[in-house]
Amino acid sequence: MGELRDRMDGDLRLRGLAEVTRSEYLRSVHQFVAYYRRSPLDLGAEDIRAYLLHLVQNLHFSPANLKMRIAALKFLYNVTLNRPEVVERIAYPKVPRPLLDIPSPGEVAKVLSTMRSPKPRMVLFCAYGAGLRVSEACGLCVGDIDSKRMVIHVRSGKGGRDRYAILSPVLLDSLRAYYRAESPEKPYLFPSTVPGKPLPVEGVQTALRIALAHSGVSKRITPHTLRHAFATHSLEAGTDLRVIQVLLGHANIRTTVRYVHVSTRLIASTPSPLDAIAKQITAQP
Repeated sequence: MGELRDRMDGDLRLRGLAEVTRSEYLRSVHQFVAYYRRSPLDLGAEDIRAYLLHLVQNLHFSPANLKMRIAALKFLYNVTLNRPEVVERIAYPKVPRPLLDIPSPGEVAKVLSTMRSPKPRMVLFCAYGAGLRVSEACGLCVGDIDSKRMVIHVRSGKGGRDRYAILSPVLLDSLRAYYRAESPEKPYLFPSTVPGKPLPVEGVQTALRIALAHSGVSKRITPHTLRHAFATHSLEAGTDLRVIQVLLGHANIRTTVRYVHVSTRLIASTPSPLDAIAKQITAQP
């Protein structure tokens, strides 16, 4: 699907979709074409339905993974092929959203203290200290750290949006110590071994897995978990929910509201209406 792939890639670029999203969409469509070994022009709604059933029944795709495949096929037929009628009745699956298992501040400290490699360690300091996505932290440039205004300029975050994140005094001191010790090659604050490239996300994930295994912390913690922990711990410290929304770069407040549901401290401190009427209740004889 060489020519078709190039056309779809061009359409994805014109829509301004992120590189990761473009790659996933193209991979999904490639596997769809490989399954039938026919051009998508020769396939219809029933073929797509049969393929999606195959993913669920035989390959045991989760609702989240299936949703990505459907999104890719909808883009292919709606935009690139201009045949929206083929996918108009293909519905997205309902994706369950379980409660997040957020580590405590002490557990975060224990895991970060276990890390020895300076670059991944500082990337995760940024993820927890400023609420950054791991890809955003890896891609930070030296000039993005504004010590005068105490903010971090996050460029081209999710959805291509720029934003400012907080730069705490502790994070600033840690970054300065890291910079003096490592003298990273500009422009990136966390450069890769490949010249002109930032530290890959996979390297940070691997370093965290190793540190977690030696930390004694039983919870599953990923780099993105630390971003969730930033939001939850900030909320528990009294930071307004809308401020957290801006710091995280959420386009919709509903995305941020989920942290209210995982903040056990807020739940535990919420008074019950039973308490207000306790003295009015007649004791049982």
